[in-house]
Amino acid sequence: MAASWRSLPFLLHCVNAGAHLLLALAVAGRQLFARRGKDTAVAGSSIGTAAEFRGYGVAVRTTWALAAFELLLAAYSCYAGTGAGWALDAVADQADAAARAVAWLLLAAYLQFEFRRRRRRRDDRFPAPLRFWWALFLLLSVLTVAVHAATSLDGIPVPAHSWALDAVSVLAAGVLLVAGLLGKKEADGSATEEPLLDDTAGENNAAYASAFAGAGFLSVITFSWMSPLISVGHKKTLGLDDVPDLDPGDSVAGLLPSFQANLESLASDGTTGPKVTAFKLAKVLVRTFRWHVAVTALYALVYNVATYVGPYLINSLVQYLNGGEERLATKGQLLVLAFVAGKVVECLSQQHSCFRLQQVGIRARSALVAVVYEKGLALSCRSRQIHSSGEMINIVGVDADRIGNSSWYIHDLWLVPLQVGMALFVLYSNLGLASLAALGATVLVMLVNVPSGKVQEKLQQKLMGCKDVRMKATSEILRNMKILKLQGWEMKFLSKIIALRKTETDWLKKYLYTSTMVNFVFWSAPTFIAVVTFGACILMGIPLESGKVLSALATFRVLQEPIYNLPDRISSMIQTKVSLDRIASFLCLEEFPADAVQRLSSGSSDVAIEVSNGCFSWNASPEMPTLKDLNFQARQGMHVAVCGTVGSGKSSLLSCILGEVPKLAGVVKTCGTIAYVSQSAWIQSSKVQENILFGKQMDCEKYDRVLELCSLKKDLENFPLGDQTVIGERGINLSGGQKQRVQIARALYQDPDIYLFDDPFSAVDAHTGSHIFKECLLGALALKTVVYVTHQVEFLPAADLILVIKEGRIAQAGTYNEILGSGEEFMELVVAHQDALAAIDGIDVANGASEAFSSSGVTSQSRSLASAEKKVKQNVKQDGGNRQSGQLVHDEERERGRVGFWVYRKYLTLAYGGALVPFVLLAQILFEVLHIASNYWMAWAAPASKDAKPPVSLYKLIYVYVALALGSSLCTLVRALFLVPAAYKTATLLFNKMHISIFRAPMSFFDSTPSGRILNRASTDQSLVDTSIANKMGSIAFYVIQLSGIIAVMSQVAWQVFVVFVPIFAVCLWYQHYYIDTARELQRMVGTCKAPIIQHFVESITGSTIIRSFGKEIQFVSTNSHLMDAYSRPKFYNSGAMEWLCFRLDMLSSLTFAISLIFLINLPTGLINPGIAGLVVTYGLNLNIMQVWLVSSMCNLENKIISVERILQYLSLPEEAPLSISGDDLPRNWPSEGEIQLHNLHVKYAPQLPFVLKGLTVTFPGGMKTGIVGRTGSGKSTLIQSLFRIMDPTVGQIIIDGIDICTIGLHDLRSRLSIIPQDPTMFEGTVRNNFDPLGEYTDNQIWEALDHCQLGDEVRKKELKLDSPVIENGENWSVGQRQLVCLGRVILRRTKILVLDEATASVDTATDNLIQNTLRQQFSGSTVITIAHRITSVLHSDIVLLLDNGLAVENETPAKLLEDKSSMFSKLVSEYTMR
Repeated sequence: MAASWRSLPFLLHCVNAGAHLLLALAVAGRQLFARRGKDTAVAGSSIGTAAEFRGYGVAVRTTWALAAFELLLAAYSCYAGTGAGWALDAVADQADAAARAVAWLLLAAYLQFEFRRRRRRRDDRFPAPLRFWWALFLLLSVLTVAVHAATSLDGIPVPAHSWALDAVSVLAAGVLLVAGLLGKKEADGSATEEPLLDDTAGENNAAYASAFAGAGFLSVITFSWMSPLISVGHKKTLGLDDVPDLDPGDSVAGLLPSFQANLESLASDGTTGPKVTAFKLAKVLVRTFRWHVAVTALYALVYNVATYVGPYLINSLVQYLNGGEERLATKGQLLVLAFVAGKVVECLSQQHSCFRLQQVGIRARSALVAVVYEKGLALSCRSRQIHSSGEMINIVGVDADRIGNSSWYIHDLWLVPLQVGMALFVLYSNLGLASLAALGATVLVMLVNVPSGKVQEKLQQKLMGCKDVRMKATSEILRNMKILKLQGWEMKFLSKIIALRKTETDWLKKYLYTSTMVNFVFWSAPTFIAVVTFGACILMGIPLESGKVLSALATFRVLQEPIYNLPDRISSMIQTKVSLDRIASFLCLEEFPADAVQRLSSGSSDVAIEVSNGCFSWNASPEMPTLKDLNFQARQGMHVAVCGTVGSGKSSLLSCILGEVPKLAGVVKTCGTIAYVSQSAWIQSSKVQENILFGKQMDCEKYDRVLELCSLKKDLENFPLGDQTVIGERGINLSGGQKQRVQIARALYQDPDIYLFDDPFSAVDAHTGSHIFKECLLGALALKTVVYVTHQVEFLPAADLILVIKEGRIAQAGTYNEILGSGEEFMELVVAHQDALAAIDGIDVANGASEAFSSSGVTSQSRSLASAEKKVKQNVKQDGGNRQSGQLVHDEERERGRVGFWVYRKYLTLAYGGALVPFVLLAQILFEVLHIASNYWMAWAAPASKDAKPPVSLYKLIYVYVALALGSSLCTLVRALFLVPAAYKTATLLFNKMHISIFRAPMSFFDSTPSGRILNRASTDQSLVDTSIANKMGSIAFYVIQLSGIIAVMSQVAWQVFVVFVPIFAVCLWYQHYYIDTARELQRMVGTCKAPIIQHFVESITGSTIIRSFGKEIQFVSTNSHLMDAYSRPKFYNSGAMEWLCFRLDMLSSLTFAISLIFLINLPTGLINPGIAGLVVTYGLNLNIMQVWLVSSMCNLENKIISVERILQYLSLPEEAPLSISGDDLPRNWPSEGEIQLHNLHVKYAPQLPFVLKGLTVTFPGGMKTGIVGRTGSGKSTLIQSLFRIMDPTVGQIIIDGIDICTIGLHDLRSRLSIIPQDPTMFEGTVRNNFDPLGEYTDNQIWEALDHCQLGDEVRKKELKLDSPVIENGENWSVGQRQLVCLGRVILRRTKILVLDEATASVDTATDNLIQNTLRQQFSGSTVITIAHRITSVLHSDIVLLLDNGLAVENETPAKLLEDKSSMFSKLVSEYTMR
């Protein structure tokens, strides 16, 4: 042994000399061959100085000081070695000293002169090779200290100058490495590069706001830079404003440029196959964060070396305590010093490694989400069809997180072999050739992983695929929840989600049980390796002394960490590989073609839009073109109208101008900027003002003018906070007309050169439509190029060019007069419009039915007005002084203070009433008892030395050990078999309860809750509950029991340790209590800051066409970056807080260990069994690890359990009225008459908002047709929602056929009514299940309904007929066709009461006339309530109800109202006919 140690210093001198010689050559070469001319030129033009580089002065002074010391030491070495001759040790020492002196002198000169000149260029940090050298020098210095300490313990003297060199080298290396890590160029106020994002210019100063970036050396080492934040968090509940900013390097703006540059360089490396693969993406991440990866690799290396110091020294300690050699006090003290020093280095390197790895994870997550978001904005239409929004949500919410978390194990590929190698070295030094048996056992254990890893990867892919499908369906359902509730379908769709979850959980169960078997194999691995090794010793005749056995056991115990964690690491790597594959495939999707449209700059051509020989297809299929033979030209300032029947290709024409439709042939040119107003309004969930400004600066005069043009001023006056009112998701708190007018205002405020309007007038009333057309299109936009799609024939004569589209072709083109008589297509539309207008003149003025309604209408109106005023005053008084409460959408609420014990109790007892928990604990306790017993047996039964007589035979020794070890391994299997079903059952119950609660929540919940918050719980939080929470709880039980076992073992020999441990553990608990207040709130902030990212992502993907058309991609990328930074801030400081705590706990644990060691070496010889004393040290080595793991796991669990808390929040949502009421005597044919009575009806959207309906008292006679008209926002749609009990009346009653609808079940009500909603909706699936989601009708009935709603021929053309696919949101059907599908649904149901809410707004007049005839035939005896802006749709009604500001202003027959020229209805008709 001594001989082997004697050779180590010689080898170390050779390695040091070689490394320093290479450094000297590198620095000399750099200085000799530097490009002087270029450097000088740059330096001469620079305004910066080296003084602006933080850490430069410290590095230079330290390097010069070290160079001087090395020079003196080299001189001393030459002098001292003159009498040693040519001894190898002496020559190596002198060569080492000379190489050091030369290398450090050259490096000092380089830093002082060459680097100072280079520093004036744009380098932001010390060069990477220089930082790597400083890290390597620290590693070599620490390794030298370890070798010198080990040789001195073996009695080999170490010269004093070597100890001096060691001390100076370690100190200097530490200072230089910290200077290298923290050194960077200070901001000098110059802007050498244009920032990536518009509003990131100010981020150069963010370093001063970052607590970490400005921290000093000691503060960084001890994590004291976190103390101010933790102190604030302990005193009060933290808010996001209390959290410091990120370092610029951690922000998206700082990360994205280098990440994208690396991605582009690797994606375009000339290789065949996909541009981005999982391997390439991983390579990009490593290359982008290579410095952090290198630093954490160094930390990990130091940590793993330090962990084996204790096991290696245990044999020496046992021999020392045995007294087999003379007990020198200095040797005992050196042993204690070596043990403690190893522990301290281990703790420091571990905490800094963990922190830096988490920092890498945060950066990786930010970079990935940023590139995925940019890719999402650039996706082509076909790509969006391939990848649904649910899949994209999973990529952002789950996959990016998983890859970020993979930073924990990026070094495992090379660390595990290193750890095995170091373990074999320790074993070989104690057990000789028996270590080869340990190697074979270890390799065998690792080989077992290969098939299990493949199985887990396959299961993980299946699991993620099922999760994608579920999230896709959930996203679609949440988006259309109002439709589902109106139709009474929500529970049917809930059962669909539950069925999808069942498929998912089938794979989850297989995955969990597979993981259980893998865990059993690997948890048994250390025991298996120990049995094989000790068995080999017996067969080879190698004596098993207690010191060597304990050293081996300690080695196995250290080795068990990587082996124990190997299943989780393998599982995580598999999950990460799957996530990398998914993101890589997403990044390979087809993008929006940038060259589809030739975009010319403003004013460069007289032609604004030109399409030549255009052929386009949404499916990119030449066999099925959407548009063909397109040829038209719009000059600057022209107004072009586009008309045609439903599904003819009008919206597709606008899309091809935008470049959205794949181009098969032809040329498309545009000249100038474009604004696009879509047919289905896209509104952001933000303030009204922000929606209109859309990123532009506020110009008050222009803003007021736009509001006036779009008739929005009156609407804003009615909003609780005017234009500062936050619009709910998808504009939920705006009427259809208001949403369109906000869209038009957004377009007008941008002031582009070209305007594309896709039938925005269909959603607004006649007066508002006329106002917008005259004031906007003919007034403000008179000189602009405008292309507008419209079904209103009356808007066509004003156009300079009319394009009539039929079956994807331009059937006619010209001015109104030119094409009026030139073809039948246009004439069909004009004649249909004229017929509708002629119907107005045919109204029978002397309609006797007027008497039936006149008196009640007037009297009820006056009562309603008085009642409304009173209620509004009461409402104002009730909510007065708190106008902010008028917002519909609020910031997400988060719990405050500690996570309540009830959350833990609820989680533990949810499955089987908690009956499995005691069995899990019992199995864990038995495992620990048997494990300690096996080690105790080996320590007691093995002889202390060769000469001592063994208490038992070798075979009995090994048999008993095998029995105890096998028993402990079986306990791990039993524990897992109890834990998995409990975890699975709990996750399933939480999922089902949460979704039932969500689906039963009132519509007001969905109005005020962005879907991102719900999706976050259904994806991220549920994923944690599925796979993590149970394991975290099991780990805490494991650590508590193990820690108790360690203390019990240590107290057996040194009971005084218990006296020390109690106060120190109390201090640890105090630290944990002090820390957890901050960590808990930071973790909650992480949860609440993630939902806006998902919400913004979904919103952006939905509106990507509009964002691209306005050219706002950079603005939205910037918003995403700020949201990601807001999410990263609490995440980063939460990581810092955890390491702040762990560092302090580690130091306290090391203190406990040091005291126990001091006590042991000072005990008299023979007082204790050296083997048992060695066992105490073996367990004591793990004291700090277990203590830190316990406290950090408790904190980690409290952070993770917040996911359970967030799910439990949604288990107690307010609930709608019962779906059905037992004992309800509702007649089967109810409603038989269809009479609807409204009594003093007051309705508001939320308690804090004003009334929308203000005392409505009206009767809708049974079997008659009632038309409801009124300005946009007058309360028409609100009245319908009240009829279906989407909102229950605050005051008043709705009575249908004598029954108050508030006294019956919701499904009993909604299943007896039918509605065609304002927003036509189709679900992903087939034509059949879109018409009949509940499967109640035959195919013949569905075909009949299709024919009645004018879609029969269209569906028959499709190859799969009723099984033809419908993609997400029905985007492969036009909006008009979707409205016809909704019509078909109600024809199938044929209920006594039918409501039409703008049912024909998106169809042409001819189709509208056909639909009206169909409705009159199919619902001749039904009560039909029609809301329409198209006046001709309500002219044939028996009664017209006119609403204004929530009040019934007129309620008469159309004839009676038209007779009175002063009536508001008469004025509306006049406006409609005259426009």
